[in-house]
Amino acid sequence: AAYLLRPEGWRDVVERVRAELDRQESAKEAGEAADTIADLRRRLEEAKNGQRAETARLRSELKDQRSTIADLRRQLHNERERAKEAVNEAEQAIAEAAERTATQTAQVSAVEAENRRLRNRLAAAEAQVESIRRAARAGRSVDEARLRVLLDMLLEAGHGLRRELALPTSIESPADLVSEQRAAEEAPVPGHGLPDDDPGLVDELLSLPRMHLLVDGYNVTKTGYGTLPLADQRSRLLSSLEGLASRTKAEITCVFDGADVSAPPALSATRRVRLLFSDPGETADELIIRLVRAEPRGRPLGVVTSDREIVDAVRREGARTVASALLLSRLGG
Repeated sequence: AAYLLRPEGWRDVVERVRAELDRQESAKEAGEAADTIADLRRRLEEAKNGQRAETARLRSELKDQRSTIADLRRQLHNERERAKEAVNEAEQAIAEAAERTATQTAQVSAVEAENRRLRNRLAAAEAQVESIRRAARAGRSVDEARLRVLLDMLLEAGHGLRRELALPTSIESPADLVSEQRAAEEAPVPGHGLPDDDPGLVDELLSLPRMHLLVDGYNVTKTGYGTLPLADQRSRLLSSLEGLASRTKAEITCVFDGADVSAPPALSATRRVRLLFSDPGETADELIIRLVRAEPRGRPLGVVTSDREIVDAVRREGARTVASALLLSRLGG
C-alpha cells in the first residue's frame, strides 16, 4: 500500500516491511533448517544407536567366532598331535611287523631247510634200507626162481621126452643124466631157423613151452606211436600185450625206463603182463640185460627190441631177439 500510495517516507516503510519479511523468511528458513537439523540429528542418533547395536552384535559374533576359532585351533592341534602319535605308532607297528616278518621268514626258511635236510636223510635212509631189502630179496629169490624155473623146464622136458619116446619112468644109467644135462646147457637159440623179419617169428616163439618174452617198452612204443604222451604209450602197449598174453598163455615182461615216472602205477592182481620200471640210476637197457642173465640156461627167452646194443648183449646170453616192428605188426598196431 505504501508503495502504491507512496506517502512521505514510503521507502522506509517498504524497506522495513521488506526487512521484516526477510527476517520472517529467514526465521522460517532457520526453523525449517533447525527442524531438518533436529531430524537429521535424531536420524543420525538412531543410525548411531543402530550402528552401535550392530557393532556390539558384530563384536559379540566376532568374539564368538574367535572363541570358536580358538576351540577349533585347539581341536586341530589336538588332532594333529593325535595324528602324529598315530603315524608314529603306525610306523613303529610297521617296523615291528617287518621285523617279526623277517624273523618268522628266517625261522620258516631254517625250518624248511631242516625239513628238507631231514627228508633227504630219510629218503636216503629209506633208499638204503630198500636197496638192502631188495638185494637181500634178489639174492634169495633169484637163485630160487632160477632153480624153480629150471626144475619146471626139466620136468616138463622130461615128461615130454618120455611121452614122445615112450621111455621108462626111471633112468637106470648115470650117463643118461649127463647127456640130458649137456643137451639142456647146449640148447639152441629159440626160433633159430627163422629169419629176423619172418612174420611168424613171434608166434613161433610164443608157442614154445615155458617161453619168456621180454619187451623193451619205449623202444616198441616210439617205433609204433611215438607221438602219444608217454603214459598213453605205456597204456596202449600194455593193453595189447594183455590180449596177447591171454591168447598164448606165455610169460611176458614189459620193461620201461623209470626216469620219467615219479611213482610207478599200482599193478592189478589180474594183470597177465609183468610191468617193470628201472630204478633211479639204472636204464631200461641195463634192467633188460639183468633180467636175461637172471634166467636159467636153456630156458626159451625172447627179447623184443630194435636197440642194437641190447640186441648184441642179449644174443651173447643166448636169447632170441625180435624187432619192435615185428611185434607191432603181430599186435595189429
